[in-house]
Amino acid sequence: MCLAVPGKVVAIDDSADPLTGLIDFGGVQKQACLEYVSDVKVGEYVIVHVGFALQRLDEESALASLKLFEELGLLEEEFGDAWEQAAKEAGGAAVAGPQDGGSEAR
Repeated sequence: MCLAVPGKVVAIDDSADPLTGLIDFGGVQKQACLEYVSDVKVGEYVIVHVGFALQRLDEESALASLKLFEELGLLEEEFGDAWEQAAKEAGGAAVAGPQDGGSEAR
């Protein structure tokens, strides 16, 4: 499934063409094109679909949507398990994260 997911703009690359930014989706950060919301500022929320920020969203609505998506398991479906992904990127096996009773990567 490919959702339009709310995320918080944590960085903007003004030198990129097209304009891009780093978006935080409840702990998972991804790059997205910001051309459709070119006047967005760091700290604001946007809705992102297939790598494009499509519109701004107020913080209350964004956080409520992220909470609901998490409860339904849609964030994991969309982005995968963050601990498993980090382990893959580090070249190791997945370890239990805090939500699984683990404290950190070993």
